[in-house]
Amino acid sequence: MAFSLFGNQHDRKKEMQSLTDEQLVARYARTRDVEYVGQLYERYTHLVFAVCVKYLGNEEEAEDTVMLLFEKLLEELKHARIETFKSWLYIVAKNQCLMQLRHRKTVERSRDTLLKELESGIMESGDEMHLILENSDGDHQLEKALGQLNEAQRRCIELFYLEERSYYEVSETTGYSMNEVKSHLQNGRRNLKIILEKTLEK
Repeated sequence: MAFSLFGNQHDRKKEMQSLTDEQLVARYARTRDVEYVGQLYERYTHLVFAVCVKYLGNEEEAEDTVMLLFEKLLEELKHARIETFKSWLYIVAKNQCLMQLRHRKTVERSRDTLLKELESGIMESGDEMHLILENSDGDHQLEKALGQLNEAQRRCIELFYLEERSYYEVSETTGYSMNEVKSHLQNGRRNLKIILEKTLEK
């Protein structure tokens, strides 16, 4: 019985390996059997990884993106009309990377905005704060400072500055009222300034 079961699994894998990409897509769309997508994953992991490294320039982030992409495929391949899977997958991978790069730049701009606001609020330590901004460890200092805030202040600052949400969106996401959001942002900025000033004194 065990031999028969093993034989069936072996035959099934062999059958899937003999199918074209497009046949695998069609069968997955019809049956929702994730093994068909698994076969596509085996065929194209190296391709997607290479595309992600090319655009993202970071192997660790590329690995995470490969996993994310194939998770997305489980949903998209249920309905997508695809003529040539390999070409379609390349475009999907490229677009995902470009989207992440845009998001990365947005986050970096938002961090710069927050740091500059803090810098303008630190009068005596302005020159030294400028050195932190110029230093490659500036982002690390900000992350450490954010980690010292209470949950409400940290969450509101991350959403408002780093994710560029509006007051309304922050309120909807966190459940805080608009006045509470503004209060958490104001107190959070003040506390970040205090924390960074202490950093400069060390």
